[in-house]
Amino acid sequence: MNHTAAAEATEEAQGAIPPSKAAGLRGHPWLTLLTVAVGVMMVALDGTIVAIANPVIAHDLGASLADMQWVTNGYLLALAVFLITAGKIGDRFGHRNTFLIGAVGFAAASAAIGFAGSIQLIIVFRVLQGLFGALLQPAALGLLRAAFPAEKLNMAIGIWGGVIGASTAAGPIVGGLLVEHVSWESVFFINIPVGLIALALGLWILRDARSEKAAKSFDVPGIVLLSGAMFLLVWGIIKAPAWGWGDARTLVFLIGAVVAGAAFAVWQTRAAEPLIPLGLFRSVPLSAGALLMVLMAFSFFGAIFFVTFYLQNVRGMSPVDSGVHLLPMTAMMIVGSPIAGVVMARIGPRIPIVTGMVFSAVAMFGMSTLEAGSGSGVMSLWFVLMGLGLSPVMVGATEVIVGNAPLELSGVAGGLQQAAMQVGGSLGTAVLGALMAARIDDVLPGKWAAAQLPPVSGEQYEAVKQAVQVGVAPVQPGTPATVAQTITQVSHDAFMNGMSLAFLTSAVVAVAAAGLGLLTKRGSTDAGPAVHI
Repeated sequence: MNHTAAAEATEEAQGAIPPSKAAGLRGHPWLTLLTVAVGVMMVALDGTIVAIANPVIAHDLGASLADMQWVTNGYLLALAVFLITAGKIGDRFGHRNTFLIGAVGFAAASAAIGFAGSIQLIIVFRVLQGLFGALLQPAALGLLRAAFPAEKLNMAIGIWGGVIGASTAAGPIVGGLLVEHVSWESVFFINIPVGLIALALGLWILRDARSEKAAKSFDVPGIVLLSGAMFLLVWGIIKAPAWGWGDARTLVFLIGAVVAGAAFAVWQTRAAEPLIPLGLFRSVPLSAGALLMVLMAFSFFGAIFFVTFYLQNVRGMSPVDSGVHLLPMTAMMIVGSPIAGVVMARIGPRIPIVTGMVFSAVAMFGMSTLEAGSGSGVMSLWFVLMGLGLSPVMVGATEVIVGNAPLELSGVAGGLQQAAMQVGGSLGTAVLGALMAARIDDVLPGKWAAAQLPPVSGEQYEAVKQAVQVGVAPVQPGTPATVAQTITQVSHDAFMNGMSLAFLTSAVVAVAAAGLGLLTKRGSTDAGPAVHI
């Protein structure tokens, strides 16, 4: 083979040549980007649609705040636990097949949720959704890493993020329309056609890519230890408000998480082919990027969990109206992600990431000042700032993690990136939910008594508190109008106290993430040769 032919073969392996020189359209980098974006679009669409549907699901099925947290946390926990393993599966068996199985499974689990008749079944199928979603996301990043040369990866990830932002933006509107005019079940059924499109495109376009150095076996003990550590940690935090932070059961779960995590780290140094080669973390930028994703997701997903309850239950908006009010944030993510990719391709990720987290911190602080009667203009301002702030962080941290890992670990790196985001989101929802519940428990009795409302205690008080935690005023039928108005005011004041604390905590975490962003830098690892099948 002459020099020119060898060069073209290398370019074709990296997905850098035009389709006319490759075998049809299979493996074309930009069509690969389109295909994986459609698949992962389901995951992004699902997040915002479910957020809009949560209040209606809670009402129809009589679900508590803890139940609704598990609708979110069960999904996030399954993602977090399985993402790195899913990345390893992609590295071992190929990202194309892994991606296709994830797309089909995610659509099937969505259909099952739509047919579920209880909150318990919804939680079970949300966990399955999370498992299949875990197959999708690192496979998508692995396919992008193999398809694009290093100098174009930032731009590709930026466009990929923009497409996901577009689906995220569409979620509240589509979800609101479906909830209001069809049913909450329909917000899950919409994933079925998207999944079929992803399957068809994947079979036609995607070209499998894996490194010759990819692991040939699985670290089963590592999978068990990491899964156990994550479950113990999140379960302990979720149950802490009910059990008490000093309760023996809470401490058993939290200490168990620390022990399992330590055992996992020790095992990774001894395993022949570890689940997460600890050598990855010798890269300071990669480590900083992973922790940055945790803090960003903690701040964003943890705080935004309460926004739909605020809009619908406190402000009295319909699902469609609440979706429209969230549009400024998600629309800015559509605009910001591709721009962030272009900017980072020129100046690197550090300045955009730090600037983005500062914007996010300001937005979180601003949202902590919202009141029950705050105007739409004020809300939109903070939503716009948050969307602009999150865009460079998501794009930059993704490139920092995936770009600083060798190709044979691209799936693991993609899994690590997504796991960091899902772990942060799960912990943020749990921790901020716990802080909010504790704050409401502190202020509600005093406000209730100060308003000279009839005293409540025992099971009755627990029912009142659970309603207030989701922004609902516990007004019983037949209550006089003046008393009902007082109960509503007291309940909303207590809810706003709790939400304010959640956003203030998120702002502090965002400031810490901004400082961490100073340690990031552009990925410099050469992709090297890949084996295409």
